[in-house]
Amino acid sequence: MDPAIRRPARSAGGCGRLGGGHPVPRDAQLCAARNGERAGVPRGARDGTARDRHRSIPREAKLIRDLTTAARDGTLIHAETYGPSDDPVPVICLPGLNRNARDFHVLAKSLSTPDEWRARRVIVVESRGRGRSGWADKATYNVIQELDDLLVCLDSWKVGSAQFVGTSRGGLVTMLLAMKAPERIDRVVLNDIGPTIERNGLARIASGIGVKMHHESFEALADHLSEAQGTQFPRMPCGKWIRYAEQLATIDPEGGVVLDFDPALAETVRGYSPDDPAPDFWPGFQALDGKPVMVVRGAYSDLLSAATVEAMRRRHRDLATLVVPDEGHAPLLWDRLSIETISTFLS
Repeated sequence: MDPAIRRPARSAGGCGRLGGGHPVPRDAQLCAARNGERAGVPRGARDGTARDRHRSIPREAKLIRDLTTAARDGTLIHAETYGPSDDPVPVICLPGLNRNARDFHVLAKSLSTPDEWRARRVIVVESRGRGRSGWADKATYNVIQELDDLLVCLDSWKVGSAQFVGTSRGGLVTMLLAMKAPERIDRVVLNDIGPTIERNGLARIASGIGVKMHHESFEALADHLSEAQGTQFPRMPCGKWIRYAEQLATIDPEGGVVLDFDPALAETVRGYSPDDPAPDFWPGFQALDGKPVMVVRGAYSDLLSAATVEAMRRRHRDLATLVVPDEGHAPLLWDRLSIETISTFLS
């Protein structure tokens, strides 16, 4: 096997690192990604995180403001907004199943800070039961309710049309929005999600979410995450596992750290089996016909397959694609390649 495609993973030890070799999926998208090629975007990549001394995007964010909007049932939906308030078509970021606004901090900082593109207004929405949004009846933790919450927020913020970046479940909500109110969508980035969801990946997520909510420290959580998700991020160093842990959890006043979502959320997906049918979102993707769409896929993703991306390309003219090497579900959007590619597409 070509050594550029397969390299030995680091030996075990520290942040639950994998031992032995870990083959990278050898598909055309990944080969293009390793050569810096993708549809309609410039070359260039350099990795970095907000906590590294050698940050890839060392610009300061503008003031982050909090937005709180009441859903129809009274549940408070929290969002963070970056950048100028007069952007007529803002960027709306929607995190994944059990994720929060911190997932989009690097991207939002970059988009809202003037440089090679105009400063953008970015609004990062935290779904009910996640982050600083209110907890609710677990029966309301579903994509239909989350779509309705989003529409209430857009109306409250007087946002007629927006550009959407949806990671995983956030991308599903975006596709549902395309079916219900396509006029609200200017363009879309789908981060590691598509109309066909791989059942093994869905089962992996369902079996692991919320199993252990409390951890002794961010470092302890990092070890747990690297053991549980090491196949998705096999080359991620220990320091970045810790940063990943800091995105997912907050300090517990009673000691340690706790994952930043309602534990009842896990009950809504737990028990899913690979033998169960996965939801079909092709109607939602087809509703995006005529809208500019980019799909970002992690090279190791077990939720979005290369075959699905190719099927999406056949059905959507001029679909832009990016494969993020050495990451799985879902790409973290920390690196310069992802930030510049998405920013260029949204500009």
